[in-house]
Amino acid sequence: MGDEEVVMWPPLEVMRPKRAAAIPPEDGMPGGVQYTVKLDGFRALAFSLPRRVTLQSRSGRDLARDFPTIASAVATLPHGTVLDGEICAWVEGRFAFEQLLRSRAARDADQVALAYIAFDLLALPGRDVRGLPLSQRWDLLEGALTHAAPLIQRVLATEDRAVALDWYEGLTAAGVEGLVCRSLASHYRPGDARAWVKVRHSDTTDASVVAVIGPPTRPQAVVVELADGRRKVTVPRLDAVQARQVAAATADRLGSARTDPDLGPVHPVTERLLAEVEVRTGRDPVVRFVRLRGEL
Repeated sequence: MGDEEVVMWPPLEVMRPKRAAAIPPEDGMPGGVQYTVKLDGFRALAFSLPRRVTLQSRSGRDLARDFPTIASAVATLPHGTVLDGEICAWVEGRFAFEQLLRSRAARDADQVALAYIAFDLLALPGRDVRGLPLSQRWDLLEGALTHAAPLIQRVLATEDRAVALDWYEGLTAAGVEGLVCRSLASHYRPGDARAWVKVRHSDTTDASVVAVIGPPTRPQAVVVELADGRRKVTVPRLDAVQARQVAAATADRLGSARTDPDLGPVHPVTERLLAEVEVRTGRDPVVRFVRLRGEL
């Protein structure tokens, strides 16, 4: 198959679920609701192209070199296939997001288990399917993955709210963060805030890391920029695990430090880096660091 089979090329904008306070009823979205487990990994569009594979992150970066086993698995799909999903890692039966932030060599040395978990289909050879309802895309996704490599799997999903509630309550030990609930009638249209919603056990958001406070080898806190542009110092002090993660991720990304009379040494972060944070609302929000999300 050649380029004529490809109707979709990277980069593409991805669908993003809107936060919701409660799990919707089965008739709470147009066409009914599909409930899927919320994965804890790197979001990536997977493109099987004639001469290469692209694993496009949310920001447009190609992750194929970082995850060659996933890229090799995607390469077995017919050229022109485009999936939406997440690259996930497991350790001892639990999602291990922190493993994705390690170097490829470190993961290989520890034989970290990886997989690409697909939850949507955007294209087949010669065919753009984004305009079809999710119910049809889901069936087409099953067919597209029939002969896929074992590292590519379809996400756990149900239309039974009672089953979804069991997953929501019972799979936290496996690292499942919550649920993504999608309208079965929805098309794949980025920006459609009504089509997908996510319900999490804790209400967190992503923020840009702009500086590290304290010694680079044992950071005490980070400065983050929220979506509204405000910059906040995270509290309380980073614990030992968080500090190690921040130190490792920022080792080659820090500029010259300045000394703040209240905070001490403040090292600017020179490359894009995201953190998952919990924001406690109020006139002066308090921001708690949860973990790094990488540069995606």
